[in-house]
Amino acid sequence: SAYRLCIMRKLPSVLARTLTSGTSASPGLPDMSEVRSKLRDIVGASTNWRDHVQAMQERKALHTLLAKQQEDLPPRRMKDSYLEVILPLGSQPEIREKYLNVHNSVRFGRILEDLDSLGVLICYTHTKQEMQQRSPLSIVTALVDKINLCQKIIHPDCDIKFTGNVSWVGKTSMEVRMHMLQQHDGDYSPVLDATFVMVARDPENKRPAFVNPLIPESPEEEEIFKQGELNKLKRIEFSTASLLKMAPTAEERNIVHDIFLNTLDPRQEGEGTVSFRSRKLPPNSVWIEDAKLKGLEICHPEERNIFNRIFGGFLMRKAFELGWATACSYGGSRPFIVSVDDIMFQKPVEVGSLLLLSGQVCYTEKNYIQIRVHSEVYNANTKEHHTTNIFHFTFISENEVPQVVPKTYGGKYL
Repeated sequence: SAYRLCIMRKLPSVLARTLTSGTSASPGLPDMSEVRSKLRDIVGASTNWRDHVQAMQERKALHTLLAKQQEDLPPRRMKDSYLEVILPLGSQPEIREKYLNVHNSVRFGRILEDLDSLGVLICYTHTKQEMQQRSPLSIVTALVDKINLCQKIIHPDCDIKFTGNVSWVGKTSMEVRMHMLQQHDGDYSPVLDATFVMVARDPENKRPAFVNPLIPESPEEEEIFKQGELNKLKRIEFSTASLLKMAPTAEERNIVHDIFLNTLDPRQEGEGTVSFRSRKLPPNSVWIEDAKLKGLEICHPEERNIFNRIFGGFLMRKAFELGWATACSYGGSRPFIVSVDDIMFQKPVEVGSLLLLSGQVCYTEKNYIQIRVHSEVYNANTKEHHTTNIFHFTFISENEVPQVVPKTYGGKYL
C-alpha cells in the first residue's frame, strides 16, 4: 500500500477548551499526567492497588444515575468535547527519557498510550453531567479504527500537542477523532490522525449504557458525522466477511491459486506430473511460518486502568513493540510505522494474567511490511487460552524486503 498522508481538519479556534491550568510551555493546556489524574477523579479510582476493591464497590451506587433511554440525555455538539493537551518534551526535558528510543526519536508505543487516555477523557467530556461529580459510565476502548502517520520521525526534544473531539455517536458508542502535531520553529505541524471507537457501559462495566446524542452544526460537521456512520457500516460488513462465515471471493481465490502455482516444484516429479506436496520457495522469499516472533507479559497492578483491568494503551504499546521487532528482524533494517488499523479489543485483560503475544509478517510489498499481532491470555488454573486483541501494523523498511509466501490455506488468508 502507498505511504498514506494524513489530512488535518482544523476546527475553529473557538473550539479550544482546557481542563485546568497547564504547563509553562503552553499556558492553559493540560499535560498527559493531568489527563490521567482527571480520569481517576471522574471515575473515583484509587491510586493504591490495595484500595481498588473498595473503590469499585463504591461505584455500584452510581447505577441510579444512568439514563433509562438516550432521549433522556441532552444532545451535545462536537465542540463541547474538543480538547487540547500538551506533551512538553521540549520544554520539560525531565519527562523526555520515558519517551526516548535508542534511535533518538519518540517511542510510538508511548504515543499509543497517550492517545488511548485522551480518547477516553474526550468521551467523558462529551457525556459529562454538570450536577454529577463522578460519572456513572465506564468508558472503554472498543476499537482503534485507524491511525495514519505523515512523518517518519517524531522528535524527542520538541513539544507535542494532541487535539480531538467526539465525531460520531450511536446509542452506546462514540467515535473519537484525534490529531497529533509537533512544534518546529514556533509552529505546529501535523504528525498523525487517529480514529478510535469507545463504548459506554454501566458502573461495573457489565452492560451497555446510553450516551448523549451528537448534533452536527455545520456542513463540515455533517460530513464528519456521515463518515462516522459509514465507518460503522464498514465495520459491520468486515465482521461478516470472516472465512469462518463466508467463502473467499473469486478475486481472492485467483490470488491464492496464483500463489500456489508459484510455489510448485515441477522438477520433483517425472513425466510432467506435478505433486501438490512438492513445494519450492520462490527467489528472495520467506515462508510465512518462518516470519514470526513471540512474547510474554505478566500483567502487574502497575499497568491497570481506572477500572482495574489492564490499560488498553499498555496492550497497544507491547503489541506495537513486538510488531516493530518482528518487522525489524524480518527486513534486516530499521522499520518506521506508517499506519495502525483495526485493533479490536475483544476481551478485557485482568491484572495477574499471563499475556501471550504473537507477531506475524502477513504481507510484504517492496519496502512495506504488514504485521499482525495476536494477543491472548492464559489462565494457569484452567489451562485455557482466550483471544483478547488482534493488532494490525504497517511499517516501511529502509531497504526492500523479501516477499513473504504462505504454505497453507490458513496462511494465505492472514
